[in-house]
Amino acid sequence: MENYRKTSHSVYDLKIHLVWITKYRKPVLFGNVGARLRDLIREICKSMDIEIIRGHVSKDHVHIFVSVPPYVSVSELAKRVKGKTSRKLLSENRHLAKKFWGRHLWARGYFAASSGNVTDEVIMQYIEMQDVAERARDDDFTIGP
Repeated sequence: MENYRKTSHSVYDLKIHLVWITKYRKPVLFGNVGARLRDLIREICKSMDIEIIRGHVSKDHVHIFVSVPPYVSVSELAKRVKGKTSRKLLSENRHLAKKFWGRHLWARGYFAASSGNVTDEVIMQYIEMQDVAERARDDDFTIGP
């Protein structure tokens, strides 16, 4: 309960592990570029009410583990972070603009995984035990009284 976050109409604990790579896995995210990328990601996440739990900038990829509000989709998070950081970093660093001449710093796509306090099995067991006494059963989706 201590890690739950709140909006005006919901209580949530939604965590996402997001990973993306540079185009052609070019190792360019170090020194000032890496530090600036970290600052940009922090700004973007703050503006979207996303809490960064952990993050890491490697030379050719980025990991962030974040708590996201229920109104932010994973695809929207990836789009905003990758789009804004690419545009800013390429405009601020001429040497990057020369290496990534197509104006694309990041490769297509990303990896995303959700995280929680319980396993899938615990959730399925919890759902299975709802209204055990009186219910209509239809395979794996039950209806209570």
